[in-house]
Amino acid sequence: MTRRFFVWLHRWVGLLMAIFLIIVGLTGSVLAFKVDIERLLTPELFASKPSPDAKQLDLATLADMAEKAEPKIRVAYFSISEDRADIVVGPRSDPATRKPFQVAFDELFLDPWTGKELGRDKEGLRAKLIPFIYDLHRDLALGGLGGWILGIVALAWTIDCLYAVYLTFPVAVSRFFPKWSIAWKIKWPTSTCRLNFDLHRASGLWLTPLLFIFAWSSVMFNLGGVYDWTTAKIFGSLPDMSENWSKTLHPTHPSKTPKLNWHEALAKSQQYIDRIAKKDGVTIDKPFGMAYLPDPGVYSYDVESNINISKGLWTGGLGVWVDGETGELQKVFYPTEKDSGRAVGTWLYVLHFANLFGWLSYRILVCITGIIIALLSMTGIYIWWIKHRARAVIAIRKRSRLEQWL
Repeated sequence: MTRRFFVWLHRWVGLLMAIFLIIVGLTGSVLAFKVDIERLLTPELFASKPSPDAKQLDLATLADMAEKAEPKIRVAYFSISEDRADIVVGPRSDPATRKPFQVAFDELFLDPWTGKELGRDKEGLRAKLIPFIYDLHRDLALGGLGGWILGIVALAWTIDCLYAVYLTFPVAVSRFFPKWSIAWKIKWPTSTCRLNFDLHRASGLWLTPLLFIFAWSSVMFNLGGVYDWTTAKIFGSLPDMSENWSKTLHPTHPSKTPKLNWHEALAKSQQYIDRIAKKDGVTIDKPFGMAYLPDPGVYSYDVESNINISKGLWTGGLGVWVDGETGELQKVFYPTEKDSGRAVGTWLYVLHFANLFGWLSYRILVCITGIIIALLSMTGIYIWWIKHRARAVIAIRKRSRLEQWL
């Protein structure tokens, strides 16, 4: 009876999730190579190294150059990569009206070696394809409503991952593992129906750990309350990784105009990072990015190091928060943290964004997994349709025999 219930649940939950998982699976496959595709579509937004011995400008200088390029904007946060500086900006307030200036862009791209402007963008409109795919993946391009829908789907998917494995177990306990080994294989040659069933079952089994990671991390991004509650119950601490992370910040000196400028904040941050690196035996590779967070009133400074678990990603690296008024160290962020709840959140974030140590092999695996997620949904629909058609034929035959008997 229990098994029949879970078969029924898996069937209908799978059908309800299918279209959403096809969308997020295929879009996720593309986004695993987001930056590479952007380089192909918009090569003008990426700079070439002027000479072999050229050095990139420091982060504070790049922030100053961005604000001088357009006095109406204020740098919010930015990162520097091997061939460009990506700077997200917001409008300053007009002194005359005390209202934000009208600014036609929210992102600025600079040459990291010269500071030359490469381009401006408004919500990713310069290259429409990738931003649209990202919006589809994040919230079905429906904003908050789409995010909520995908959060519900992700929660159902997480639970489905657990009992789906149970459904692959053989009914009889005797010779359990030899019988279960069949579920991990795809029989060939065989009928179309059996091939779809084997693909559905075996692919799901082999990729169960990754499927669970993507499902649960999607809950973290879209249903932060559920994720936070669960994490707090399991690990006894509240993570800072969900959509509600900003609510956990403790303001120091909230201000839109901090006393420290970018250069002063950078100097203080580098001092703290150097001290931490010396104390913990960490090797710093290079600076990654800076930000100013007006609500808590702190500068954020992140670096790439030998203990980072991600490359070119804000989460999963070594970083510090520095008070924008006093320059005092407020918080240190380690790649995986000593707090287990936050460590789990960090790993989920890095694994979901296909940025594990910057490995190309992991991005390829994530790309393939996205395709298989869509394949699982499509084979599930096919299996349901075949069985539904078979049940319909049986029902017609039974009704026909009953009519003949009457």
